[in-house]
Amino acid sequence: MSPILVRPVREQLEHDRVVRLLQARWRKRYQVATNRGGEQNEAVGTGPGALYPDLILSSKERGRRIQAVVEVETGESVNNLEALAQWAPLARQRARFQLYVPAGSVEVARRLCTGHNIAVAEIWSYHSIGDQVRFTPVYRVPAPQPAPRRVAATKTRVAVATRRSTVARRSEKAKKQRPGKPARKATRAQKRK
Repeated sequence: MSPILVRPVREQLEHDRVVRLLQARWRKRYQVATNRGGEQNEAVGTGPGALYPDLILSSKERGRRIQAVVEVETGESVNNLEALAQWAPLARQRARFQLYVPAGSVEVARRLCTGHNIAVAEIWSYHSIGDQVRFTPVYRVPAPQPAPRRVAATKTRVAVATRRSTVARRSEKAKKQRPGKPARKATRAQKRK
């Protein structure tokens, strides 16, 4: 159960609406399990340490491996207590942790994640326009940069060394003419002079 024991009714309705919209959004790509309100349908982990995030996105393949866990917050639930009790344990899971907060609470959520070293993969904001809810990506963990390619540098060094040694061998050859072999024929440019 959330540290926010009872949300105001209007905020709980908004929360459940966002959870339903996200469930519909990901239904084609993932197998989606929801824990709306006080429901505890599916957990991440087992035993007393089991967590019940708002959405659990699992692979549709045979293993049903959990790909991401999603927590949807309202204006009242973006606070220090919620961050320590729910966000931090969810961020320690192997699956990616995504956080959805109201547009006005984005900076508070970022500060809480930074202040408590919560490794959130994505932060999204949402706001209502009439009867539609719009989602906006706010933060995404930067993709890991590929390691610099040492192979290319090594190949370049080898190619340069090979060229130098070839040039050196040719110049030595020109200096030492073997006896009995005719000298190199003069080129047309040399004959004209």
